[in-house]
Amino acid sequence: MHPASPPPDRSGLDALLRNRPFLALWTGQLLAQVADKIFYVLLIILLKTGDYRPWPVSWQHSENSMLSAVMIAYTVPAIVFGSAAGIVVDRFSKKQMLIACNVIRAGLIVALPFLPKAFVVLLTMTFLVSTVTQFFAPAEAAAVPLTVGREGLMSANALFASSTMGGIIVGLTIGEGLFSWLKHSYGAASQEFFLGGLYLISAGLIYAMQIKEGHAGSSGKNVHPWQDLKEGLRYVKHNHLVSNALVQLTILYSVFAALQVLAIALSGKIGLKETQFGFLLAAAGIGMVFGAAFLGHWGHRMHHKPLPLIGFLMMGFVLAMFAFARHLWVGFGLSALFGFGASLINGPMQALIQEKTPESMRGKVFGLENNAINIALSLPLALTGPLTDAVSKAVGSDDLGLRIVLLSLGFLVSVMGMAAWKHTRKVLQDAL
Repeated sequence: MHPASPPPDRSGLDALLRNRPFLALWTGQLLAQVADKIFYVLLIILLKTGDYRPWPVSWQHSENSMLSAVMIAYTVPAIVFGSAAGIVVDRFSKKQMLIACNVIRAGLIVALPFLPKAFVVLLTMTFLVSTVTQFFAPAEAAAVPLTVGREGLMSANALFASSTMGGIIVGLTIGEGLFSWLKHSYGAASQEFFLGGLYLISAGLIYAMQIKEGHAGSSGKNVHPWQDLKEGLRYVKHNHLVSNALVQLTILYSVFAALQVLAIALSGKIGLKETQFGFLLAAAGIGMVFGAAFLGHWGHRMHHKPLPLIGFLMMGFVLAMFAFARHLWVGFGLSALFGFGASLINGPMQALIQEKTPESMRGKVFGLENNAINIALSLPLALTGPLTDAVSKAVGSDDLGLRIVLLSLGFLVSVMGMAAWKHTRKVLQDAL
């Protein structure tokens, strides 16, 4: 008799790349991520061209005020509607929700060239597109467990996190050049048509995703949003695995937001132009890809290992070392290590939330997570720059001020990571 063949590995990246439903979801969301960031670039271009009439009239010569207003319209829905979106997602098919979000965003953007060139119109459309995006995020997160088994969750989330970073970098990098070429070759409206096309292709890919879903709530019947929100909050409060994982993710995204601000000044210190800070963030994205590969191939051997603690200590070390980096290769290496450390937190924690949350509650929980993460992103973005300026002014040197902030932030991240793990260790260590 021949020995039985070993069971196929369903946890590695190879298995994910052979999983057609997962590939459809992954490529679809990646295209949507790129489209989101290209839309952000398009908003800036439309304002810079001066085609849109200012409103109020007092903003006639205040481009910065108009830009700030658009950015507020772009970010406010993430804070206001994040939790509410999760409630809606639980009541409908995740696949249908993802397709609908892409089709609606495509329709709104394609309609822009045919609407009046008034700033209030651009502001309204920005708000609407961003609001629809809030429904896409929790539906996407809730759909991942439907495409992979329990064994593949950690690898899938690590891959999603790295590709999300990649989508952001690609979108912000190619946006301006792409729109300039489209406008020159095919006319101004081609910008909006191309962007709408990306969303429609994403919708088509997700349409091809074959998944089996349970009954999605009551599909709109007996809707009690406030009760649903309280139900989601109660679930998170009483499920310590989920709540502690959310704490770890919130800290992670706060640190990432701070790095986005500091990367501008850091780029000038390691030999890049400050406008090339995207390359430094791209290196972090590459580190996350390597982290995804590591978790995909060896994550199953890391059970009962404090991966989040290792990740936070790694990120704290990198931030402190950035204070002394003055060479391009050192900066890129540190940034890649930062991304690798981030993947050790994001992959396990996201997988844990998906695994421990029943399908009927995933929309609510991921809506709350989306809300918490957006708040976590907003505060450091608002505070890190002024804090660095204040420290630099106090010590009389921009270089010394940046070093002090980086060393302090590195120490703080390490302490926060150790404190978070100490607080959550008894709950998390047996689940990882």
